[in-house]
Amino acid sequence: MNLNRIIWLASFPKSGNTWLRLLLANYFMPKGEEIHINNIFRFTTADTRQDFFDKAAGRPFHARDAQDWLSMRPKALRLIAASKPGHHFVKTHCKIARTNGQPLIPPELTAGAVYVFRNPFDVAISYARHLNLGVDDAISRMADDSALNASKTNLLTAVGRWDTHIDSWINAQGMWRHVMRYEDMAADIETALRGLLAFLKAPVETGRLRRAIRLAKFENLQRQEKSKGFRERPPAMKQFFVSGRSGGWRETLTPAQVVRIREEFSSTLAAHYPELLAETAAFAASK
Repeated sequence: MNLNRIIWLASFPKSGNTWLRLLLANYFMPKGEEIHINNIFRFTTADTRQDFFDKAAGRPFHARDAQDWLSMRPKALRLIAASKPGHHFVKTHCKIARTNGQPLIPPELTAGAVYVFRNPFDVAISYARHLNLGVDDAISRMADDSALNASKTNLLTAVGRWDTHIDSWINAQGMWRHVMRYEDMAADIETALRGLLAFLKAPVETGRLRRAIRLAKFENLQRQEKSKGFRERPPAMKQFFVSGRSGGWRETLTPAQVVRIREEFSSTLAAHYPELLAETAAFAASK
């Protein structure tokens, strides 16, 4: 049986993964139907889905430690891969790495990936809200290659550093993938989405595409969350869909925080955000 079924929707946390999933869901929904934010799991699952780990374990699964989670992950991923016919989307915030000799993203289950990344200055602000931490602590997490996020039942996500996370996906050998910058999506989402659909070899229907973009506008997502909440929002987080705009770091980060992020991730910034290297240098110097 061919298990090359997962197309990963991958990103470092708070980089646009949820927006991407909602755009794709609304595009591929039958005409006239709309996906609600709380039903996104019907379109795309995630590698931290509790029910798949329960099924893999044959009981309600609560990982005792990282090794316990790691030992159950391959079986759970095989169940996820086999849960739908053909290739299908699975969300992950895991980096590509081997832990105790085991790949976190198994090549034999992987058909390809769509990878979204966002500048670390904006990520730091959103990540702090997400983790209910101060910005300085969020930056420290972004710079920790051993960083793990955990669910209530200790299903872990090996996030690691912001820069090595990007590098692991963009430079993964032999992977069929499409890479998107959040800032380019925010500036021209129609062009970005057309490029993604071309990569997926999906027909591009302009009316359907523009409807998906309209339904996934931040204002609409905020209204849905305000009305019925958002099941993926962490308990300590007051609001998931806050603004979604690029460049909010300019009004929020301190000069010291800007300098710290700039120095920590200078190589990756030079490769993917050269315009921000000059701007952040001037920004820090002017404060």
